[in-house]
Amino acid sequence: MRFLVDECVGPSVVRWLRENNHDASSAFEDCRGWEDERILEKACTEGRIVVTMDKDFGDMIFRMKLPHRGIILLRSAYCGPSDKISMMKKVLSLDESDLSGRFVVITETAIRISGAITD
Repeated sequence: MRFLVDECVGPSVVRWLRENNHDASSAFEDCRGWEDERILEKACTEGRIVVTMDKDFGDMIFRMKLPHRGIILLRSAYCGPSDKISMMKKVLSLDESDLSGRFVVITETAIRISGAITD
């Protein structure tokens, strides 16, 4: 799968995705300091699912109706690198079709998948 990992998620998730044969682009490496809208546009153009901890991406796709290829929102009171990787393992146990074009919220105990499929 193709991902764009937001700066707030950190390099450990990018490294883990790459080590597990996923095409992972890093906002920290490639577009540091960009506004969220630009990151979403880049991910959409490149056919990437955004991995973030920033709830603003939900507003962008549900309220502003911006196009996207999918959002994975990691939610946790405390979320260290191993916690983030553990949550990503759960998400990646799903089929790619369950993630593509969807808004996925993942916590330590649950995965919630919302519609918002766009072209």
